[in-house]
Amino acid sequence: MAPFDALNLGDHVGDALLDVDANRAILQQAIGAQPIFLSQVHGVHVEWLADTTPNGTQADACITDRSHLACTIMVADCLPVLLTNEQGSRVAAVHAGWRSLAGTDGQGVLENVLECFKAQGHVGDAQAATKIIAWLGPCIGSQAFEVGNDVHDAFVSQAVAAQALFLPTTRGKWLANLQGLARLRLAAAGVTQIYGNDGSSAWCTVSQPSRFFSYRRDRVTGRMAACIWRD
Repeated sequence: MAPFDALNLGDHVGDALLDVDANRAILQQAIGAQPIFLSQVHGVHVEWLADTTPNGTQADACITDRSHLACTIMVADCLPVLLTNEQGSRVAAVHAGWRSLAGTDGQGVLENVLECFKAQGHVGDAQAATKIIAWLGPCIGSQAFEVGNDVHDAFVSQAVAAQALFLPTTRGKWLANLQGLARLRLAAAGVTQIYGNDGSSAWCTVSQPSRFFSYRRDRVTGRMAACIWRD
């Protein structure tokens, strides 16, 4: 029954848990890997996934080198970011809402994930970040993401270039380009291979009701998932 009649994967949005479990089983069968669903809290913690990592582990990003274990991020307006190194020996998924993306003093969830690649010896020199491949999924588009001065200041205070990704409204608010802010942070960290969401309307969760869940649009809604895994 609407609004949970289209493969909702979130167990925290009011849907029947048996139905959510059935939907998650469909996802697992479709991808041929075991998805691990996090409890996402708009923070910056990165969880290393093992075969024993339970669903509901609190984190906003995850990384693994295990085969057939899917790093999984649920979204309904926030930006999912999937990453790997060129060897494909590590994969990671990030829940990039604005709080996680901004972090503190320039250290947000994306920077923490890249540090995890580095810590495992796959990013060790000045050019290492160029060996990372990132894909940005659908998220709320800049025409719909109205934010206050707190969001604007959180990014612009860390990088002047972020100012170009905020447009003022007549209501004293800002329209924020979430995918653009993620691209800016990745580029600042040295990542050059960035694909997926380019900010066009086709990627906007709010304006594509037949394709995407959107909390900003519907309030009561399901959750999609972005997954990345090693065979």
